[in-house]
Amino acid sequence: MQKVYTKIESIIGNVITVRAEGVRYQDLAMVGNSYANVIKLDGDLVSLQVYAGAQGVSTDDPVRFLGEPMRVSYSENLLGRVFSGSGRPMDGGPVLDENMIEIGGPSVNPARRIVPRNMIRTGIPMIDVFNTLVESQKLPIFSVSGEPYNQLLARIAMQAEVDLIVLGGMGLKYDDYLFFRDTLEQSGAMGRTIMFIHTASDPTVECTLVPDMALAVAERFALDGRKVLVLLTDMTNFADAQKELAITMDQVPSNRGYPGDLYSQLASRYEKAVDFEGAGSLTILGVTTMPGDDVTHPVPDNTGYITEGQYYLKNGRIEPFGSLSRLKQNVNKDTRDDHRQLMDGMIKLYAAYKDSLEKKSMGFNMNDWDNKLLKYGALFETKLMDLSVNIPLEDALDLGWEILAECFEPNETGLKTSLIEERWPRRTEG
Repeated sequence: MQKVYTKIESIIGNVITVRAEGVRYQDLAMVGNSYANVIKLDGDLVSLQVYAGAQGVSTDDPVRFLGEPMRVSYSENLLGRVFSGSGRPMDGGPVLDENMIEIGGPSVNPARRIVPRNMIRTGIPMIDVFNTLVESQKLPIFSVSGEPYNQLLARIAMQAEVDLIVLGGMGLKYDDYLFFRDTLEQSGAMGRTIMFIHTASDPTVECTLVPDMALAVAERFALDGRKVLVLLTDMTNFADAQKELAITMDQVPSNRGYPGDLYSQLASRYEKAVDFEGAGSLTILGVTTMPGDDVTHPVPDNTGYITEGQYYLKNGRIEPFGSLSRLKQNVNKDTRDDHRQLMDGMIKLYAAYKDSLEKKSMGFNMNDWDNKLLKYGALFETKLMDLSVNIPLEDALDLGWEILAECFEPNETGLKTSLIEERWPRRTEG
């Protein structure tokens, strides 16, 4: 029998406090007609975060504890649907309440995981060729405000060779939410997508629930044999929401006001990435915006210790320097025999191009080699780095060889003679 309490001790922001017994951390409650969850226990003093906000709540409103944590529905009926951070439908569709599962559970035991070994193709050369995305990987996209990171995520959602996309949006402008929805619908990808969306005008607590909602659903689909890709944007908004809750709870702040358990909060979400033996996999790509382009900011700084590399999005492109997929070597050896060497050789030449570009900007004399590098760098940026390029991995590798052949003699590339003899483009005489 659910017990009802009718005396609220205090209301601070969106947090109310009531005296109650037999309550567990993260349990759900009803405050009047609004859902809330338990965020702090201090003896019999229970603090609850009200999802819809505490505006309009009075000290004599009834508080009823439901005796269970937050849950989300799990079934095939989720496909193509859009939900809020608290699981409410945002698309005008029916409420789903069958097969409810708990959110925010523990990550999979490392002993039950298998070594990541399969590539996820995206059609984006700067990912597929130079920093391959691997099943069950957890990777952030480091960016700054104004960069097209949501457009990049939408491209990946449309093109990634996976069974299912789960998109978690946190602190999105409404226009960005509409962009995701309309783009995926128009491309035909919405039918394999589930969206959990928190907009900037929604209650802060719902922002903190979005990753848990998305990951709980994704994990169940992975256990059922699906290859699932979870896209999260923006994890800095998630961390800011955690900071706001910590301030409300009078927690002692840590670096730049963030809670002391920020690392644990981020790690508990990213560590959900897993490849199940005999079942499916869960892969995570999460945008992390860096205030002031500062990689030492607490959110990207902590994220870097948790994840397996990062993509740097700068000037509208994925930068080859700084971007890293630590698991790419697990799959590069199985894609094509020239993949690893071509990737390394092209990046070395691009680094040399950057040096020549600096020489030119400083007014130094340019020799023939510099001019070749300048031509190469321009072609590399236009044909491979531009995010509008959409080609399969094999075509991108062939294009890499063509770019090299257009700019250099075979012996200038630094690639193995045997590989050049096998792959160097044969020019037909006109």
